Amino acid sequence: MSDNPSTFHGEPGAASGYGWNDTAELHKCADGGGLFHRFKTIRRGTLAELVDFVMDLPEEKQVDYAIQKGGDHRLTVGEIRALFRRSDFPGNAAG
Repeated sequence: MSDNPSTFHGEPGAASGYGWNDTAELHKCADGGGLFHRFKTIRRGTLAELVDFVMDLPEEKQVDYAIQKGGDHRLTVGEIRALFRRSDFPGNAAG
């Protein structure tokens, strides 16, 4: 489920947060055929769960993974790391 407000009954307001609870899939990127060659789903969860999972991996292994967010956007390691550093990331002591 998205963090975006419903348009049912026309509620006002913008989305709150980044959509940390949006459905996402973790993919392992195989070497040799480009970034998304044999792009296979290996785990499903919320965006926050998968970002946390990737960031718990050793730094040299993080580059082997990408996250497909809500079917519309692929997050590479640079984007994953940037999301993890956000002050509103769930579990972030600063947020």
